[in-house]
Parts: sequence; structure tokens; C-alpha cells
Amino acid sequence: MASELHDAIIIAKQERHKNLFLNYRNLNIFPVELLKDDGLQFLERLYMKRNSLTTLPDNLAQKLPNLIELYLHSNNIAFIPQAIGNLARLQSLDLSDNALQVICPEIGRLRSLRHLRLSNNQLKCLPQELGDLMGLETLDVSMNLLRTLPEQLHQCVSLQRLTADRNFLQCLPRQLCQLPDLNELFMAANCLRSLPLDLGRSMELQFVFVDNNVHLKGLPSYLYNKVIGCNGCGVSPHVSDATQLSLNFGDLNVPLPSEVKAIGTEADRVLTLEEMAMRKLDVAYSRNKKDSAFLPAFLLPSSLFELFQCPLGHCHRCSQPMFTIVYPKLFPLKNTALAGVHRRTTSQWSTTESCTDHAEEYCY
Repeated sequence: MASELHDAIIIAKQERHKNLFLNYRNLNIFPVELLKDDGLQFLERLYMKRNSLTTLPDNLAQKLPNLIELYLHSNNIAFIPQAIGNLARLQSLDLSDNALQVICPEIGRLRSLRHLRLSNNQLKCLPQELGDLMGLETLDVSMNLLRTLPEQLHQCVSLQRLTADRNFLQCLPRQLCQLPDLNELFMAANCLRSLPLDLGRSMELQFVFVDNNVHLKGLPSYLYNKVIGCNGCGVSPHVSDATQLSLNFGDLNVPLPSEVKAIGTEADRVLTLEEMAMRKLDVAYSRNKKDSAFLPAFLLPSSLFELFQCPLGHCHRCSQPMFTIVYPKLFPLKNTALAGVHRRTTSQWSTTESCTDHAEEYCY
């Protein structure tokens, strides 16, 4: 593995590659080969998804000054250095599914940043300096521990999509209603008790998802000509394993997926047993991946064992791996009484977008 990594970096240097894929390499530290001598001055896109990195080097911007996209999805990164702010050309930064507890204020210096993904971390607050990112178009902070959003977000005048599902938000800053280009707002599964009365006044805002906020009793009148409803991947995250059936492989106990309960109902489609088994094994393996003997190869046929180590892709929403199929993203939408005004928009949204639209970003 080490020799393959070294060869890949050497070839990238010699051939002046603009894209470098170092996904699934079991990396614990940032490869020193990337930082030697002058580094990779010509590199624009670096993919390091699903490794075991814990931090980033302080001289990253010095050695990789032309980075436009940096994908660090699914590592163990606990903090990012202040020097991250020196990546002047960076347009897309993905730190989803890590161990971040805080985001340094220097992130506000990334004035070229357009896409920032921080989902599935342990963030309790966001720096007010996010408001300095006036070119930011998408921000995903779902599945964290946030109780508030910074009021300064209203300064992100280019923001089109804000995703903050599954946090502990009790209210939204009224300043968010001032965002001129905001088109999609995702606030499902929070603790919202009310919404700003002028939310939805902007004609640009078309999609609002505030389902699973049990204390939210009503919507502002401006939202009644928008598309509102549910979002997600169709699999409830709150189903207790204790209530599920399970399979036993010797000492290994693997609960069956919740989809099994949907057989014979119209609520959910049922995936193939092969796909469901692979996903549940992946969950069990993730919980015990420090134990190298946890998943012996003989539990799976060789073809599936190879696929298990490198899935076909991952859902861009919840990061759930997809092993045997990549299926369209079909989220149920609940239209309001006046949704006929948006019938064409709703149809385009629900039938054309799929997980494969993001293949370049997540399916390597």
C-alpha cells in the first residue's frame, strides 16, 4: 500500500496532474511526499476520502497553493489548522463525517469558497467569520450539535442552499430572511418552536424542509406558496437495533436493517437482501474497525469482500454506502395548498436529481 501511494504521488508530480485521488488508503497522517520540496504546485483537486487522518499540515497552502477542491470526507480530523485560511483559491471544502468540535475563525479568509460541507461532526457552534464568505453558495452543517446559527450568515449574499438538518436548533436568525439568493432551506429534525414571520418573503426561496420539528405548530404565511415537506434517504435514523431481528455469524451479531419491516407496505421500497446485508455489515464494521479480525474474508464471497472495501458510492446526503446499486434520490414532497403554482418546479426536483449527479465528488 505504501509503495502504491508513493508511486501515485511520483507519477502525479512527473506528469503534473491536476487531480489526485488518495481515497481508501488507510492514511493516518498526511503523506509527506505531497509536501516535499516544492510540493505539487499545479495540483487543483485532492481527494482523500475515507482515510484515518486526524489533522492537516500547517504548510498545506504553501505546498499546494493552487488547490481549488479539497475532499476530506470520512476521516478522524479533530481540528483544522489556522493556516487553512491561506488556501486563497479554494472553492470547495468537504470535512463531512469527521470529529470536528470547533471551526477556526480563519475559515472566513477563504474568500473564493463556494461549497462548504461540515455535516456529521460534533460542532456546537459556528464561527461568525462564516459571514465573510460572500461567495459561498452551499453550506451543509447537518448532523451536528448546533443550538444556534450565527446571525452573520446573512452576509453570505451568494448562499443558495443551507442545510442544517438534525441539530438542536430552537430558532432561526431572522437575518436569514435577507439572503437574496437562498433557494433551499433544510431544517428538518431540530427543536424549532417558531420560524421568522417573514421567512419565504423572498421569491427565490422555493423549498423549505422543516419536518420532524415536534414543537413547530405553524408556518409563516409566506411559506404557503412554497414547496414544503420531508427530506432524507427513506431510512429512519431512530430505529433501535434492540427491536430488530438479527443474523448471527458465530460471535458476530448483525441486526437486520429496518427496511425489512417495510416488506408488504407502501411506505418504503425494499432493497435487495444483498444490499441490505452489506450496509449492515458496514455499520458493524465501522463500530469495530480497530479490531483487524472483526471481519474475516470468509464471511463474504471474494467479489463482495472487494466491493465491501470500496463501495460503488455514497449517498451525498447521509454518507450511507451503496454497494450493489446506485439508485435515484426520490424524496417524498408534501405540497402546500397553493403548490400548483410550482408544479413544474416540483416535478423537476423530484424526478431528475439523483445520487449519481454527485458521482465526481463522492463515488471515487
